[in-house]
Amino acid sequence: MHFEITDIDAGTRGFIVNYIRNNWGSSLIVTRGKVHNAEVLPGFAAMADDAVKGIITYHIEGNDCEIVSLDSLQENNGIGKALIDQVVHVARLHGCKRVWLITTNDNTHAIRYYQKRGFDLVAIHRNAIDASRIIKPQIPLTGFDGIPILHEIEFEMML
Repeated sequence: MHFEITDIDAGTRGFIVNYIRNNWGSSLIVTRGKVHNAEVLPGFAAMADDAVKGIITYHIEGNDCEIVSLDSLQENNGIGKALIDQVVHVARLHGCKRVWLITTNDNTHAIRYYQKRGFDLVAIHRNAIDASRIIKPQIPLTGFDGIPILHEIEFEMML
């Protein structure tokens, strides 16, 4: 599959915000107690045939670049890797020392995926989702394969 990576812009922002709302419960994403709004986060879209095939959003603070969300609408085509590579490139341009992200304990697919892409598992924040649910009550109690969503799993890639 041929795709192009582009900045999220006015033409793709609406689709991306709706996609995140529909698949993440709201346009707000909570990681480590911090609220991110998909309506304003910078990011990239993988485009093919004038359609969004993948989305990544990020937040740079100090020397850290956090990948806030990553969604591939067509898996196993290199879309996720290309989007991550683009964020890593931007992080380097901004002088970041690391790229990091959070996933939840139920997302075993993502846990495997990030490790294959060079991210190290650096922390398990036990029961962190309890605090996140106070901020974002749309977070379900159970996730993939009926696994209770309880913990935040932190990965990082040192640059």
